[in-house]
Amino acid sequence: MCGIAGFVAPSLHDGETPEVMTSMLSLIRHRGPDEAGYYLDDGIAMGTARLSIVDLATGAQPMADPTDRYWICFNGELYNHIELREELRGLGRRFRTRSDTEVFLQAWAQWGPACLPRFNGAFAAAIRDVRSGDLFLARDRYGKRPLFYVDREGCGAQGAGNGEFLFASEMKAFRAFPGFRFELDPHELASTFAVWTPLPDRTPFKHIRQLPMGCCLTVRDGRAVLGDYAELELDVPPFTGSEREAAALVRDALRESVEMRLRSDVEVGVYLSGGLDSSIVTRLTTDLSSHEVRTFSVEFDDAVFDESSSQQVVASHLGTRHSSIAVSSADIAANFRSAVYHAEVPAFRAAFVPMFLLSRHARDAGIKVILSGEGADEAFLGYSLFRETLLRASWSELSDDERMARLGSLHPELSHFGPANRARMKGLFEQFAVERLPGLFSHELRYQNGRFAARLLKRHDEPFADLMALTDATPGYAALSPVRKAQWLEFKTLLPGYLLSTQGERMSLAHGVENRCPFLDPTVVRAAASINLRFDDGLDEKAILKKAFRGELPESSLTRRKQPYRAPGAAVFKQQQPDYLELLLSATELEKIGGIDPVFARKLVKKIMATPTDEISTKEDQAFVYLLSTAVLNQQFVLGQEIPGESTAPADFKVNTIIDQRNSRGSTPAGRGLPSAGGI
Repeated sequence: MCGIAGFVAPSLHDGETPEVMTSMLSLIRHRGPDEAGYYLDDGIAMGTARLSIVDLATGAQPMADPTDRYWICFNGELYNHIELREELRGLGRRFRTRSDTEVFLQAWAQWGPACLPRFNGAFAAAIRDVRSGDLFLARDRYGKRPLFYVDREGCGAQGAGNGEFLFASEMKAFRAFPGFRFELDPHELASTFAVWTPLPDRTPFKHIRQLPMGCCLTVRDGRAVLGDYAELELDVPPFTGSEREAAALVRDALRESVEMRLRSDVEVGVYLSGGLDSSIVTRLTTDLSSHEVRTFSVEFDDAVFDESSSQQVVASHLGTRHSSIAVSSADIAANFRSAVYHAEVPAFRAAFVPMFLLSRHARDAGIKVILSGEGADEAFLGYSLFRETLLRASWSELSDDERMARLGSLHPELSHFGPANRARMKGLFEQFAVERLPGLFSHELRYQNGRFAARLLKRHDEPFADLMALTDATPGYAALSPVRKAQWLEFKTLLPGYLLSTQGERMSLAHGVENRCPFLDPTVVRAAASINLRFDDGLDEKAILKKAFRGELPESSLTRRKQPYRAPGAAVFKQQQPDYLELLLSATELEKIGGIDPVFARKLVKKIMATPTDEISTKEDQAFVYLLSTAVLNQQFVLGQEIPGESTAPADFKVNTIIDQRNSRGSTPAGRGLPSAGGI
């Protein structure tokens, strides 16, 4: 796991290039604190801040293939690198390291872009072709690792000059490029607020885009060309075997996935939430690991959010060495700004802050790699959203008694789905039993909260227009069933845009911890897609997973209803009154946030501060956290106000490896491994 960054900038003065490259890497050093290196050639620079996981001794980057034609900066892991290495050796390829980085590069040299579908991994990569002059970027099929870029138009619009292209694992690295300035994009903010996450190729900032999941991009002659190499495989032929055979298929696929993700030259731990998914990952890890397994979890002082008792039951049953961190409202308030800085996008809830603290806790315990249960709910239809969709889609076919019974089983953890409110919820479901937003039927109830948050913006475009355009342009989407559409939307929006990023990878890598997700293995996802709708009637969530692991987990893990991971929201900031709350309480500060409607924002803030906590609606809570996180982002990125220790480059940062090929074509092979004379 690493952070990568670079640029194509023919107009940048030669003397500036090393300093700019070093500064970009220094701003993402938290992703890879073990070593750093960069490659320079005429008009191009790219580098890596490395977190050493596989091949600690000889896996340094940037790395060249044996011909020195291709150079790579790589962020992530190829879990099937052992199998690929053997295949490539059979084709005559020779390896100089044990690293998966070299496997990626040799696969590229052998097969070109056709290598990408062969990869089982979590990655973002940049490859330089010295012969053609091309720069090639690629991102994994589920969007586990981030990769952002600024194209020629974006750079030119800010005075950096035409023909320039920037890329990085985190947007903050662009601060180091001369002339670049951050500016919030009101149109993208409205879409983000409404959908709960930026769309696959978007960010909250003008001129900055992210490479979508399963996509690649070639920069050639100053022009960036986007392509894709992998699509979601959800509409697959149904499994034809028995339920017992289906359970065995799922168990074997998950076992193989965990086994691959335990490939590491450092110890691997597990995040244990106490729910079914993380318990399964822990069970398989204890089976496959050669040493005592360490598990980590979050505890809350508020019983509404705390799952520590379930975590202890599972840890005791499986014999793990368990460690938890207690997180209070004061902790969330104290670390919110730092967590937002690493997330780089507005957030609709504060649940990512405890994950920021948990990753720091794991790293302090000496852990650099963590397995977690992300992706299970998307692959195995675990969310109540899917049951809601099934209910609404069949609404006209049910009797009133059946409707009321099904409503009562949807959200036992939420008071507004309780008996006292069931008649009101029945009326709401009746209103949304027919599609209103083309292609978005499954998410229309959820998106009502997002539509409210979008009112924070001065402009009032249809905030779902871009998402509807995306689904409309996706081949085969219209023919999917309502549940399959819901699954597609989750895989394309909330999973990569929030769960794997804001709440996942970005919080882990803030402290140099790599997260791995066994449920997001192509074989596992395909198996789940072939089985789900045959053996799941929508009433017993993840029934096939429970059958696959019955007898191997505490019975409570199998019978307990899903409790979504949650944390306190607006109540935290009301209670704690952190100094940065002034960003919302001051009319002057609100006016500084580009695109925000200060009148509506002030009304919302005033209402939140005056309303008893238990009377704040979900949509108001989400809108408030969106507003506060946007205000913090504006302060940090647009206005450039520093958070000491977070947004400044570390004074002791050093570059270990410099490869400088500028004006030296045909000379010594790249000067590989030359030590830097110093840092910044």
